[in-house]
Amino acid sequence: MPIAEIAVWSAMLGGLCTLAALALADLFQGHSIGSLRNLLFVSITGASCVVMTGLPEVFFPDLPERLMMVLKAGLGPAAGAMGLYYVGTWLGGAREDGRVHRLTAVGGALLVSATVILVVLASQIEPDNFRELLVATAVVNMVPVLLALAAALRAARLGDPLARWMVVAIGCLAVTTIGHYLRGLDVPGLGLGAWLFTAVITLVFFLMASVLGLLRNRHNREIARLSRLSNSTDPATGLSTGSALIADVEHALWRAARLDCEAAVLCLYVSNLYELADSAGPSAEHQILSTVAARIRRAAGFRCVVGLYHPRCFVVVLTMDPHQPPVRATAARMALTVSNPLTVFDEQRKRQPFRPRIGLGVVTVDPASATPTDVINEAERQALAMASTAPRDGEQGVETEPARLR
Repeated sequence: MPIAEIAVWSAMLGGLCTLAALALADLFQGHSIGSLRNLLFVSITGASCVVMTGLPEVFFPDLPERLMMVLKAGLGPAAGAMGLYYVGTWLGGAREDGRVHRLTAVGGALLVSATVILVVLASQIEPDNFRELLVATAVVNMVPVLLALAAALRAARLGDPLARWMVVAIGCLAVTTIGHYLRGLDVPGLGLGAWLFTAVITLVFFLMASVLGLLRNRHNREIARLSRLSNSTDPATGLSTGSALIADVEHALWRAARLDCEAAVLCLYVSNLYELADSAGPSAEHQILSTVAARIRRAAGFRCVVGLYHPRCFVVVLTMDPHQPPVRATAARMALTVSNPLTVFDEQRKRQPFRPRIGLGVVTVDPASATPTDVINEAERQALAMASTAPRDGEQGVETEPARLR
């Protein structure tokens, strides 16, 4: 291998080691499953890229040929299966989109089976016939790339704000995969320029994937922290209100109309928000709102519009297509999540139990003709009616049949 090419692949290896070190630091800081997934992804997928460059044979010429054949045949598909599963988890899993979850889960299981078959063949095949097996490995390894791209495109289409960047990252992954297998197959006519481009795109992909993983993990950790109720006296909900909320709802309805989907607007009314105002002080309201907001966001997912119409009334906009869970199932899950008891800290830092008593109104609309304020007001009216008839022991009032706004 020429010295210039060794320098290119060595620089790529150094970048991958740096990203792996950052992922390890995030794991030590956050101690979360998501951080561990990021570390494993960078390590295993990066190792599969390095193996295909031929750099290990240059640095360690005494490596067994059979071992390198097994690694080249197995590492790529194994990393693809793991990456496909991680993409499905990053996009929200079964709770967020059952269709994408099945696509990634089934695809990952098939790739694991293909990995086992390829490893067995690589351990038995003659070295002179390994090129044909490597071509088959390259074809197999493109399957998870295409499946992950389809899943990310669907998520971006349904409104996940980070999914569009994941689409770009997976596009870089496709170029990376093709470039490294061309190097592993030693295709003639490609020189230093092609390998430099492949190394740069590889680092761009891993950098984007790492950043997106860190952003989603930190968002999840923040939601988990808020849902457990932080000790902070005045945490912010981070939800849009007023004209910003109306604009968000209008945009969500416009997107649903463009996708030819129905939409549902949910209003969740916390009727006993000020119950602890006298005993716990003015900070109780902000603690309760912060916790309820985090629970609603966790139950609704990343693609839904969630806002605060006024201090007692939260608004959620759901876009429905044939593959999404029924509105009633989402509403029931949300009501169950939000109505769980929580603890409020008073001004003396003493704990006081609180259980939200809520009413939930649901309105199904034709997004092409719906007016945001009219829909929200109708959903709020239903939520108020449900809250007034809810039992006084803390159970929620939920309308089981969503109304349709004419």
